[in-house]
Amino acid sequence: MGISLFILYKVILVVAVFAISLVIAMYSTYAERKVAAFMQDRLGPNRAGPFGILQPLADGVKMFMKEEIIPQVSNKFLFILGPSIAMFTSCITGAVIPWGTSLHIAGHDFTLQVTDINIGILYVMAITSIGVYGIMIGGWASNNKYSLLGALRASSQMISYEVAMGLAIIALVMTTGTLSLRDIAAQQTGWHWNLFYQPLGFIIFLICAFAETNRTPFDLPESDSELIGGYHTEYSSMKLGFYLFAEYINMFISSAIISTLYFGGYNMPFIGRLGLSHNLEAILGIVFLFAKIFFFIFFFMWVRWTVPRFRFDQLMNLGWKILIPLSIFNVAITGFIILMFHR
Repeated sequence: MGISLFILYKVILVVAVFAISLVIAMYSTYAERKVAAFMQDRLGPNRAGPFGILQPLADGVKMFMKEEIIPQVSNKFLFILGPSIAMFTSCITGAVIPWGTSLHIAGHDFTLQVTDINIGILYVMAITSIGVYGIMIGGWASNNKYSLLGALRASSQMISYEVAMGLAIIALVMTTGTLSLRDIAAQQTGWHWNLFYQPLGFIIFLICAFAETNRTPFDLPESDSELIGGYHTEYSSMKLGFYLFAEYINMFISSAIISTLYFGGYNMPFIGRLGLSHNLEAILGIVFLFAKIFFFIFFFMWVRWTVPRFRFDQLMNLGWKILIPLSIFNVAITGFIILMFHR
């Protein structure tokens, strides 16, 4: 493959992943309101377009048209930097996710992954750690006590749950023997999903994913009942939109990572028996991966309208006294099984 063709293919792939992330995040707002309406026995958005499907576009126009307010007592540079970091980090996380195998076009194989680095899991964890700075900076720069409390809650919450998440990933790496997301996905052919080898690790990772994305019942950084919105209390217009969009993109990326690490990613059981062409198998793999992703997005929303918010002491107790000991036990038992049965 020539260098110009390689660059063009990568640019198209980057734009496609970016556009898909934005569109899914945009329509996740619509889906969340519809799921909430269904669970509360009401209709939800039904005015903007058929069945309300244009509601996200109306919300986007509203965000762009609203007056942009920067408090006089705020640190203006950091006030703008906060949502920018949150949005940027959420968008670049998807670069290492394998969205499918590859497409064979005109004698060339085009891998459906922006970049396959051999430390893909570490990349995801690093970018996730940077993302908390967007919340911390935004909350501190607002010079508002509610925003500051939200930022403090977010930082302590993410630091606490990243430890358990990292330990759950260590057990998974011990099982798979690689840090590359593509290699992890490629190993899970058929029904050889890591879910069956690491069930406890999956549960720990899933709980930590809720905490990392600030979703209910871990939405203390932005809890409207006591903090009036938390770290983005002072934000308006598209700065507020960036924070809200970043949360939904993080939910989408978290669902994609969970699907890749524990549910086989793009692998579709028994697809090899159908006798399909390579490209058709790749396309069906993409569809199967997005079906898993949409299921977990729905699960995030279902939990939001089912489980009440934790108190902050309950949040810390769950992270430090339950999840971390469980994740250490999971690493120990994984090592014991590997030592005993894989000599």
